[in-house]
Amino acid sequence: MAAATLAPVARVRTGESVLSRAVRIFDAFTPDERELAVSEIARRSDLHVATASRLIAELVSHGLLERGPDRQVRVGVRMWELAARASTTRSLRDAAMPYLEDLHAVVGHHVQLGVLDGDDVIFLERLSARDAVVNFSRIAGRLPLHISSSGLVLLAHGPAELRERVLAGPLDRYTRNTITTPERLRAALSEVHRQGFALLPGHVHEDATGIAVPVRDGLQQVVAALSVIVPNDERAATQVPALLAAARGVSRSLSAGAGRC
Repeated sequence: MAAATLAPVARVRTGESVLSRAVRIFDAFTPDERELAVSEIARRSDLHVATASRLIAELVSHGLLERGPDRQVRVGVRMWELAARASTTRSLRDAAMPYLEDLHAVVGHHVQLGVLDGDDVIFLERLSARDAVVNFSRIAGRLPLHISSSGLVLLAHGPAELRERVLAGPLDRYTRNTITTPERLRAALSEVHRQGFALLPGHVHEDATGIAVPVRDGLQQVVAALSVIVPNDERAATQVPALLAAARGVSRSLSAGAGRC
């Protein structure tokens, strides 16, 4: 019997696959803009409106996109369902949640879990309170590594080539306290290694302090950063012991889970 062959992925005349164009469509959405018109998606994805409309219709038919009552397009529940099966991030979040909840009860502001993705930190989970201090991060949101306490922890323990790439810049400024020079960034990364945590007062917003600690797996590799966002005052540093204790708990949970595999 002849061996089965896979059908080739359809390509446009430029050589770009249909899958690549679909990814560009999904990239058009942001945490702040979850519903977009077809014309706006076409503009952001650099596709002809007719092409974008056809691809969107096919993605809608599979449940990966949805149309609202006003014909605006949003990411579909089916896409969320598939994304939730990402085994690494799901097991990490599941292991961390009890400790995030306990830490949140102690801190009373924002508690979050972030992982490295490219040159950014992406947040898998965030617990907040109604009257908590301002915080620019959000679930599935990203921040540059040099900006946030979570990013500094992940950068300090990340690959050397990543550090050199980030150090080469550009290092965008959010506030007057933001690290924007390679010299300051190198010093900050050394401090993270020395003291075991990152504390950044007013680096993302003048009124907030970010504090982060590393989360390690059973092999003692840093796989995430656990952080709190609290008011930028003299009490901020008092949150460090609770953070370190929570991170140790997550690490123990990850190690126990790996032992059961």
